[in-house]
Amino acid sequence: MLFVNGNSGNLYKRLFILCVSRPILKEYFDVLGRFQFEREDFFGRLINAFERGPNILFIDNPKEENWIEGDPADIKFIACGISLHAEYIVSDDIHLKRAKKIGNVEIIPPREMHRLIEAG
Repeated sequence: MLFVNGNSGNLYKRLFILCVSRPILKEYFDVLGRFQFEREDFFGRLINAFERGPNILFIDNPKEENWIEGDPADIKFIACGISLHAEYIVSDDIHLKRAKKIGNVEIIPPREMHRLIEAG
């Protein structure tokens, strides 16, 4: 989830902000919980980064609607993006990519975001 702020057409000069919500963080921690990490304090440090990160916007429980079909679990990403006025959702998820744009939020694959950044 990405919010890009700034009027400049050059993405290098714009501010990138990670947008997250409670449902998104829950999914991240559920997935990461399947792995073993060398440092015991990994999750504490990660939570601290999300709480104190300068380029992170958080919304508790954004309003969800049935914007897409096929994978209801993806709706949390759209809800977060719309609620926090993101410009892009960067994802390779097939269900999200099919939607292409919901409201003012464009859904693009990482390769496209890389291309936009490189093009400046």
